[in-house]
Parts: sequence; C-alpha cells; structure tokens
Amino acid sequence: MTEVVDRVLVVAAHPDDEILGLGGTLARHVDEGATVDVLIMAEGATSRDVMRDTSGRAGEMTALRVAAQRAAEIIGTRAPRFGGFPDNRMDGLDRLDVIKLVEAAVKEVRPDVVYTHHPHDLNIDHRITHEAVLTACRPLPGVPISAIYAYETVSSTEWAVEGTAFKPAHFVEITAQLARKIAALEVYALEMRPIPHARSIEAVRALASVRGASVGVPVAEAFTVVRQVRR
Repeated sequence: MTEVVDRVLVVAAHPDDEILGLGGTLARHVDEGATVDVLIMAEGATSRDVMRDTSGRAGEMTALRVAAQRAAEIIGTRAPRFGGFPDNRMDGLDRLDVIKLVEAAVKEVRPDVVYTHHPHDLNIDHRITHEAVLTACRPLPGVPISAIYAYETVSSTEWAVEGTAFKPAHFVEITAQLARKIAALEVYALEMRPIPHARSIEAVRALASVRGASVGVPVAEAFTVVRQVRR
C-alpha cells in the first residue's frame, strides 16, 4: 500500500467473512494507522434449518457476535456493526432496506477505501451485499471513496460456476499480519472446518501462500478492483 488510507470500511455478509476474506489486510491497515470499521449484514447460523428458527439458534447467533467482537479486538478494528438480516435469505428482503443499512455506515464512516464480497460468489448473501455496496457507494460529487475492492471468501468464491471468475489485480502482502488473521479465525471455531475443507486453517494458509507467490511475496491477500480514483 503506497497511498495514505485513513478510514476503511469492510462490508461482509456474515460473521467470519471479514476475516476469511481480508483479515490480514485489515490488520495491515490498522498497523499503518487507519481506522477500520466492519459492517456484518446477516446473523449467521439460521440457514442451517429448513425454516428460520432464531430462538433455536439463539446460542449460536450470540456466539458468532461474540466471536466477531473478539476477532475485531485481535485484528485491531473497531467493534463490528451488526445488521441482523436473516442468514442466506437476503434475497427475500426489500433491496432498499439492505442498501439503506450500508448507506448509513458509509455516511457515518466516510471511508477512503471500501471492501466487500466478489459479485459472483456462490452465496446469495455475498452477491446481494456486493450490489448494495455499489449502490450505497455510487460515485456522486463529494463522496470521499477512492477505491472499492472485492475480496474472495473461501468455500464460496471458488465454488461459483456462473459469472465472471475471481481474477485479482490488487494484492496486499500480509507476512507480518498472517498470525493475527489465523488467531482471529480460531475464535470463529463454530464456522471453521477440518482439512481438506476449503474453510480450514490449513486451506487459508495455503491460499495466502499461493496469492503471495503469484506476486513474489511470502503471503498475501488478493482482490479484484471494482473502482479506483486517484485524487
């Protein structure tokens, strides 16, 4: 990162997406003096039932919020904001309600850089979150956003078979931050899986090595460029 970034906003669909996709990059932003805000759109957990059962999953939902807060402390971001939308059911919401939630965060944070999901992930909540971010961050006069990047979310981005594949053009070395990313993922034990699942600690480490090797550094996180403006 060569340009000075003061304020960062990451918009994630679910608790753990913000660490899986860019935990190292967020830690690096913090290390370089930026203030980092996290908005988590949906609750998590309730999609595991045929019918949404918030009371039956209340314990898991609470555990996920606690994990998100603990992960934020490890990475160094501000305490996460929670939208509380139904997990993997955001396509059943009025789109304007989703956009308004993002708009409120953008208005308050006034970020220089925004990160969100890739638009062609398998997960429907990821796709809707991306669309909401683009609408909330439309380039009107006076908007301070200089860049929007889309991150990859293991066990979602690489599983999609339709749309444009994830082809990163922006890489961030996270050699000094990888340990914090892994520590933050470990507090999300409820969401992580054993190897050879894509959402395992070993797979996350391997992806960081592959992304790093592709640009000549030990480990990195990769992003597609949605928009960049040099002012």
